[in-house]
Amino acid sequence: MAAKKEPTLVPTKGSVAEFLDAIEPEPRRADAARLCDLMREATGAEPVVWGGGIVGFGSYHYRYASGHQGDAPLAGFAPRKQHLVVYLTPGFAERQASTLERLGPHRASKGCLYLKALAGVDHEVLRQLIDCTVREHRAADERP
Repeated sequence: MAAKKEPTLVPTKGSVAEFLDAIEPEPRRADAARLCDLMREATGAEPVVWGGGIVGFGSYHYRYASGHQGDAPLAGFAPRKQHLVVYLTPGFAERQASTLERLGPHRASKGCLYLKALAGVDHEVLRQLIDCTVREHRAADERP
């Protein structure tokens, strides 16, 4: 029998300030700090470093039809080498197509928004996308 795989997306005790201070180059660090402030404001939650290098805010419980379940941040981002990755709800790009048209330079996938930088991005539109994600996650929260 295979051992049960432990989730990698879990809150850690790591310092958010130290995590953000270690981001290179400096412009990416400044963008991450701004995004951190925006998500703190949108969620009303303090940031936490989650496994895998994600800064998450709040949490919700999910359960898939397959039975897989776990906890994830209500909102979160990862300052990767090429992009700031903003984690949104799956399918957001289709549901929010008209909003994304007003966002500015970005790339979107199933549940992620990729931003090379916050320069040129409409911060109010970004806030709308984050707010929508938080509302959807809270509505779908399946905590026992």
